[in-house]
Amino acid sequence: MKQIIQNMRSGALAVTDVPAPKAGRGEILVGTMASLISAGTEKMLIDFAQSSLLGKAQQRPDLVKKVFEKVQRDGLAATMQSVFARLEQPMPLGYAAAGTVLAVGEGLEGEFTVGQRVAVAGAGQANHAEVNAVPKNLAVPVPDNVPDEHACFATLAAIAMQGFRNSKAVLGDHVLVIGLGLVGQLTAQLAKAAGCQVYGVDYDPHRVSLAMDRGCHDVYLMGEAGGAAAYPQAMAFTGDKGFDAVILCAATNSNDPLQMAADLARDRAKIVMTGKCGTTIPYGDFMKKELDFVISRSYGPGRYDPAYEKAGQDYPVGWVRWTERDNLAEALRLMAEGRLQIDPLISHRYPIEHAEEAYELVSEGKVPSLGVVLTYPSDLDSRQKNRINLREIAPKEGEIRLGVLGAGAFTNAVLLPVLKKLPGVQLAGVASRGGMTARKAADRFGFSYASTGTDEILTDTDIDAVVITTRHDSHARLARQALERGKHVFVEKPLALTMEDLEEVFAVLKTSGRALMVGFNRRFSPYTRAVVDHFAQVADTRQILIRVNAGRLEDGNWQSDPEEGGGRLLGEVCHFIDLACCLANDVPRSVTAHQGEGQDNYHIQLTFGNGSVATVMYTSDGDSSFGKEYIEVFGGGAVGVIDNFRSAFFQRNGKKIKFSASGGQNKGHGAELEAFMNMIRGQAQQVLTAEHIYHSSRAVLAAKESVRLQGPVLLDDL
Repeated sequence: MKQIIQNMRSGALAVTDVPAPKAGRGEILVGTMASLISAGTEKMLIDFAQSSLLGKAQQRPDLVKKVFEKVQRDGLAATMQSVFARLEQPMPLGYAAAGTVLAVGEGLEGEFTVGQRVAVAGAGQANHAEVNAVPKNLAVPVPDNVPDEHACFATLAAIAMQGFRNSKAVLGDHVLVIGLGLVGQLTAQLAKAAGCQVYGVDYDPHRVSLAMDRGCHDVYLMGEAGGAAAYPQAMAFTGDKGFDAVILCAATNSNDPLQMAADLARDRAKIVMTGKCGTTIPYGDFMKKELDFVISRSYGPGRYDPAYEKAGQDYPVGWVRWTERDNLAEALRLMAEGRLQIDPLISHRYPIEHAEEAYELVSEGKVPSLGVVLTYPSDLDSRQKNRINLREIAPKEGEIRLGVLGAGAFTNAVLLPVLKKLPGVQLAGVASRGGMTARKAADRFGFSYASTGTDEILTDTDIDAVVITTRHDSHARLARQALERGKHVFVEKPLALTMEDLEEVFAVLKTSGRALMVGFNRRFSPYTRAVVDHFAQVADTRQILIRVNAGRLEDGNWQSDPEEGGGRLLGEVCHFIDLACCLANDVPRSVTAHQGEGQDNYHIQLTFGNGSVATVMYTSDGDSSFGKEYIEVFGGGAVGVIDNFRSAFFQRNGKKIKFSASGGQNKGHGAELEAFMNMIRGQAQQVLTAEHIYHSSRAVLAAKESVRLQGPVLLDDL
């Protein structure tokens, strides 16, 4: 299928062939018939992508701060690798579309039907793509008399509607709309439909004229004199009382719209920002009039809530009457009744094949435009190909053909660059739920094909081994399926989120005759190996302290989801429990874990059969610029220290032996993947065996159980 993709590093925009998505649980698959280019929002994204690194830094000082913190913590080389990998990730464009349901995912049977017309919303969901997979709360049925090219405006109409609702304007109120782009035009129409007296201002003569014809009772065309020149006429419109509500729909960095709002609002009026402009509050004006200022939440309640948008959980109607889905549906109802007129707002139409011309029109602004609609071919069947073949790579005897499931930022930044360089490895296929990320990885690293289906990789008889880097809840299932199909498996940690899943994987492993490795890479770090080798000559019993200053996850991060990510105890603390097992050189016997206050704070103690004890302190409450990982090992009169895998030393009898590795920070990913390939070739693996994986994984699950029980857990009792 065709999709518009932008490269965040170069700014290049292209219509690209990518594998079509599949409808997951709680999703519908939609064949797009029309999508809307939002000139304001999308132009900002395009301008950002096309700016230089310095320009990007100037626009996002918050991200620059994070980069500097990472440099302090992990070093320049590791930071730049991470930054450029992020910039290489493709970005989908679009968030407003309409089309036809092609498939209904599990759990939505009866709510949607194949062939039904729907309007869809959401960045990353309602993309400018021939096919989109959309969760139920971001899709609404389209009335029969509303054409697709009108229905694709429902998202922007919902934005305008939420802004109007926030204004609290009622029948007869005087409403000022500043900025008469698409959202401003729709806001004016909605306010008029609600019985308000609507006044609009803008610099564009065409938009002012259009608003006067369709939504406003009166308008003002601002000229070189600026907004202040509009004041006498605007105040006269209100009978010199001032406006009851002002809705800011302008897109500018200037603070002028907010100042105009303050000047023209009546005492105790409501000012709502639906667009994006300067937000320096003129304190005196706001204080004297006791003005309310609200920044409207996009389409409405539910926006930015993963439980609502992704999981499909609705709000009780008695508490939240108008959700974003309700706003979308109401916008379509008003279109069907003719009270929201869309056709006059469409200035240009382009077929998806000519999307680059459409974006050039919007970006350059040489030709006036308003609603720019992309249209799509009527043939829906030809779009649903889940695999794109890119190049033929003939199998070579003795070489390992590799399939990769998952193509996220970590996979692209860390694993694939290593795999591409390993001798005797062919990259056969890559699959990702997002077809564009699979296509990008395939182009960058030279895979034969890209797909959105895991079955494409698992059933490919030419593939010898599978690397699984999908989200955590799928790891055990995919590992088991790959082993059952006779493939060697590397799976990013964690291997399983439940003891039952862990046992099932190992039951299959025992009869498969295949190799299994989990991404416990810190065992393979040269710093870890140096400390382990020195202690092997000194003492069997060791006291181990592992401190992890992990930093906070942003709200809604999938890793925190107990179903999808398992939480950071299972998803990331597992690294350090395994590292403790490695440094103790024994199997854990008991685990005692406590969860502290805050987002992710854990204190875990492990005891081992050889008398060793390990303590893992994992916190999200520290300064993110401070070093992330600090490990100390004591025993036999010696001390070993690893500092964030950038340096290490071993000290005994007053003598210190320092270790260093080329390239700065080294957490062992390269050695780990090389060891996996050697396992496939039949070479014995001592650093991380199946037994190590099993016992470390059980200890992680025991830690979760210990938190639940608020007491120690004996591994033999599990």
